[in-house]
Amino acid sequence: MLLNWRKYPWLLVALGSAIAFFVLALTLTLHRHYTFYSSYDQGIFNQVFWNGIHGRFFQSSLSSQLSTNVVHSNDVPNVYYHRLGQHFTPALLLWIPLYALFPSPATLTVLLVTLVTAAGLVLYVLARQYVQGPIAAAIAGSFYTANAVVGPTLCNFHDICQIPLFVFGLLLAMEKRWWWLFAVLAVLILAVREDSGIGLFGVGVYMILSKRYPRIGLAVCAVSFGYTILLTNLIMPLFSADISERFMMERFGQYADGDSASTLEIIWGMVKNPWRLLVELFSPFPETMKYLLAQWLPLAFVPAVSPAAWAIAGFPLLKLFLGQGESVLAINIRYAMTVVPGLFYGAILWWSRHPEKFKKLSFRRFWVICICISLFFTITSNPNRTISFLVPDSFKPWVYVSLPRQWQHAGEIYSLLAKIPPNASVAATTYIVPHLSGRREIIRFPGLQLRNDKREVVNVEYAIADLWQLREYQVAFKTDRQILKDSIVAIDGVSGNHLYGITDFKDGVILLHRGVADNPDAVAAWLTFRRGIEAILK
Repeated sequence: MLLNWRKYPWLLVALGSAIAFFVLALTLTLHRHYTFYSSYDQGIFNQVFWNGIHGRFFQSSLSSQLSTNVVHSNDVPNVYYHRLGQHFTPALLLWIPLYALFPSPATLTVLLVTLVTAAGLVLYVLARQYVQGPIAAAIAGSFYTANAVVGPTLCNFHDICQIPLFVFGLLLAMEKRWWWLFAVLAVLILAVREDSGIGLFGVGVYMILSKRYPRIGLAVCAVSFGYTILLTNLIMPLFSADISERFMMERFGQYADGDSASTLEIIWGMVKNPWRLLVELFSPFPETMKYLLAQWLPLAFVPAVSPAAWAIAGFPLLKLFLGQGESVLAINIRYAMTVVPGLFYGAILWWSRHPEKFKKLSFRRFWVICICISLFFTITSNPNRTISFLVPDSFKPWVYVSLPRQWQHAGEIYSLLAKIPPNASVAATTYIVPHLSGRREIIRFPGLQLRNDKREVVNVEYAIADLWQLREYQVAFKTDRQILKDSIVAIDGVSGNHLYGITDFKDGVILLHRGVADNPDAVAAWLTFRRGIEAILK
């Protein structure tokens, strides 16, 4: 067996990179979760999976709290809300059996890291169709160190984590002419999200422009475009009005005339306003260029001169550049991962035409420097607060929580969570939500009401709020300061009218129980904490 492995030394290098990535990423993300730094989206997906194994597919009270009915019409979140109106994600059904075996939000973290790690190995096999082992191993290493890969891996579980594996598999199937597998993976890509057809459309465009498989490429373009339009205009609105009244408006409202718009109306708005389209494409120009440089950096900027990279990755990039909001150009969040497959495939094709470049020591050194810079920027950006124990969340003003303090605080939270029955309805602050999300009735605090399966509006039985974390971070983050203020107002209100009793208070974490008398010791601790933050409240 050793002799066989010696025949494939660069495969061993790729496997070593994959193992190192898997171990480090899994360690960091599990630490992130168990120290209460995983946040709301982790809770949403965990509740979706939990409801799924109980036969209530894609339902989520946490998603309902983000729906247009709640956000814009002040409705009460409901437990039977179907998330498919926000994001159409049937591909998640693939992982329901795994979750049924290990029903925990940590399972989703393991799944996320595993899918991304597997994508890198498929990328190596794909690269070997064109280039020699050393170049293929270097490309795989670039994948595992890319900011657009590492950042979105060190975060909450998200549906886009399936995209690199599916797209690399699709491209490998194309190279091997395994058209049955190509068709299966094309369907799976479309099933990831309502907008994943944009990336598949780019693959079709490449197949046409390269003249390799123009007929199949034309079919891919037609299917992906038609599916996306049909889905977002006819199918998703059957579940809720979120796609037109919230998500389209939040991302592309600048192209709409009213308070809501379908994807077709947004496209028509772009056609009618070409000047606005051009401005949006390049603005803000410095941030747009920094984003492109960050995407190209781990591959030594090769995708910038690869026509195939532009053909495939150009459409996901176009979607990001034409949108509005800070998150569209954030390299550390999930949307950046949609661009990755096209860039790496384009780099493979470029290297297949310029293998002599790799023989130059100066270029190899330059590539290594690019990888190191990419890793440096990734680490120093502290993606998704995953390495807050190493990198402060803010330098000015200073916000830093040490590793022992994180685990000490987490221990206090766990002692309070043990007092909440597994089937009780509950409201929790953002970073506690994932740990309680394996239940039917849960919302984010300071919300306290939801609509249950009987269609009755009820107050939740328990509420738990981590005020310590909000206090620590509010000095640098205005959102945390406002949430802290809102939480204090809510606690004062429900405890003052005796709707909820304060039953425990530890290390800045308060536990409330509906219809129960106050615990005098807990109230005393709470009042002491509250006096300490009077200046913040003013």
